[in-house]
Amino acid sequence: MITKLKRFVSDESGATAIEYGLIATLIAIAVIVAAKAVGSNLSGTFNNIAGNLK
Repeated sequence: MITKLKRFVSDESGATAIEYGLIATLIAIAVIVAAKAVGSNLSGTFNNIAGNLK
């Protein structure tokens, strides 16, 4: 029983999976924020062009 408990405490595979999950989440958030910023700027640019064409 003590051996199993020591093995469980020293097992780091779960921690690694959590770290990869956090990294993937941060990357996804960065992509979403960048896409929103580019979308807003691009929308403003197209509206400006459309206004100048009239």
